[in-house]
Amino acid sequence: MKSIEASVGAVSTRVKKEEEVQVEVNEVEEDEYTEHRNEMYFFLWEHPEYCISAVGRWLENSKGEVIGDVDTYFLHITRGGRCDSVRKCLDGWSEQNEEAEEKWETLCKRIEETNGLEQIICDKESFGL
Repeated sequence: MKSIEASVGAVSTRVKKEEEVQVEVNEVEEDEYTEHRNEMYFFLWEHPEYCISAVGRWLENSKGEVIGDVDTYFLHITRGGRCDSVRKCLDGWSEQNEEAEEKWETLCKRIEETNGLEQIICDKESFGL
């Protein structure tokens, strides 16, 4: 009889712990998330007609805290499709003259060298380089 009582007590404790875990999981799942999206563009100060668009997407909980990773990407300059690197935005595009190509190259290089790129993409409407 003693061994049965001991095992019943152990089962009761285990069930209680599982219930506690279930309550914690439910509390986390009840938190509401808001999806945010910001589309912006980078441009050359000296030639603002040269610009490349970028998008930032992220989730925030009800406390305003970012949940998970921020998704940032660039948009192709002619097709508007998603590009994971700024250089991919120019794939399939060619300028008629060398001077224009140099301006696109300068813009790409400046974007790549920019510190805090993710924050800029998520916060700004435009950003001159």
